[in-house]
Amino acid sequence: MPHITPEVIGAKLLLRGIHLNLTDAMKAVIHEKVGRLLRHEPRIDRIRIDVDLDKTKGSKPHFIAKGQIEIGGPDLIASVDSDDAYKSVDLLMDKLDGLLRKRHSALKEKRHHPHAVELDAALPKTV
Repeated sequence: MPHITPEVIGAKLLLRGIHLNLTDAMKAVIHEKVGRLLRHEPRIDRIRIDVDLDKTKGSKPHFIAKGQIEIGGPDLIASVDSDDAYKSVDLLMDKLDGLLRKRHSALKEKRHHPHAVELDAALPKTV
């Protein structure tokens, strides 16, 4: 398992607080959890994490954590909401980890069990 340095995490992570200021403790938790994602899949180009405070849903604050992983192929996007910011981030990381695992197993399945391709027309003969 490759060692992921804080410099690598800092270079690949875009972190944003929407309608709230992210504390140093929250940033440290997110950096730690993003390190886990990068250890699972080192070919990730960039990870964007947005933590949003939504006060429109009732009287209690509501936190929405959104994540986007930029990787070769389609980006992986997930969103989670809860009444606690740390819980939202934790659930988001679990969801993104699941998406990475699902993508990896699909690519592995495709590599080990290729499917035959049917062509509508005959191939031209070469001389």
